[in-house]
Amino acid sequence: MFRRALMATALLFVLPLAACGQGDAVGSADAAGELNLYTARHYDADQQLYRLFEEQTGVKVNRVDGNPDQLIARMRTEGANSPADVFVAADAGALWRAQEAGLLQPVTSEALTAAIPANLRDPEGHWFGLARRARIVAYDTATVRPEEVDTYEEIASPRFRGKLCVRSSDSVYNLSLVGALIEAWGPEKAGEWVRGVVANMARPPEGGDRDQIRAVGAGVCEIALTNSYYFIRLASGEDAGDRALTGRVKLAFPSLAGQGAHVNVSGGGVARHAPNRDNAVRFLEFLTTAEAQTIIATANSEFTVANGVPDPAPVSAWSGFTAHPMSVTAYGRRQSEAQSLMTAAGWR
Repeated sequence: MFRRALMATALLFVLPLAACGQGDAVGSADAAGELNLYTARHYDADQQLYRLFEEQTGVKVNRVDGNPDQLIARMRTEGANSPADVFVAADAGALWRAQEAGLLQPVTSEALTAAIPANLRDPEGHWFGLARRARIVAYDTATVRPEEVDTYEEIASPRFRGKLCVRSSDSVYNLSLVGALIEAWGPEKAGEWVRGVVANMARPPEGGDRDQIRAVGAGVCEIALTNSYYFIRLASGEDAGDRALTGRVKLAFPSLAGQGAHVNVSGGGVARHAPNRDNAVRFLEFLTTAEAQTIIATANSEFTVANGVPDPAPVSAWSGFTAHPMSVTAYGRRQSEAQSLMTAAGWR
């Protein structure tokens, strides 16, 4: 019995490492010139950033991939022995959960504070936004007028009964959006909106954001909730069919409480027990440089986050919208409320 228990305990620590795949080995805690990155971003563009950071600094980047909850659980299991230096996630709510779990440490950096607007970072420096994306509406120009989708209220209105496509409620992007609505409107109005969304669904939630956009193009629905960068990728990609689709399907940037479109961030923070803390701070600062921000925006179709760094083409064609000034720290605080409202309404 003891032997089986010992083996099970060993597997708990071995399996997560094996799941990382080739090239995800983590450096030792006292290794010089290394950075151990735990990342929930899985974009090809990021590989270019890691190579550039290595070339400019000589610091070797060791990467562990996973979804944010897996990485948070792993860091908690590793405790004070965790080799993680930086935790990166594609949603402010996930960054907040890592902070609440005590897995991130506050950082004081003049470069980060100067580069990142206050509403796009934790006020105590536990994490910083590194790229922006808007959660907005793709609509069929043949059946929908732009003014019919210029507020978030309209998405849930009777006008679109049975005409909305949206992904599942466990999508962190939807959770953060509903969290923002709770913050702006209060739970009663946000709950009404969630019930309206469920009533408006053209089909049960399925697929990712690109599937929702393509469903609009196929006539399955007239509008869809999507992150901006998914649409921009289709519009500027190599697939002629996708480009043709975005000739008919367009983006609307609804306003929340008259203050602009809901914006979320990808971001990162320094791990609480980072063995290479200086390299971790250096890496985050690197990601806010004009060169790195331009790579992120160009290759992944996200909007830049650093002050004074303009959006390059093709993203610049969509960057003239007004972004809501709400602090993204609200999304994490509100996610449990958001999940409760969505579950109660039958948004599966």
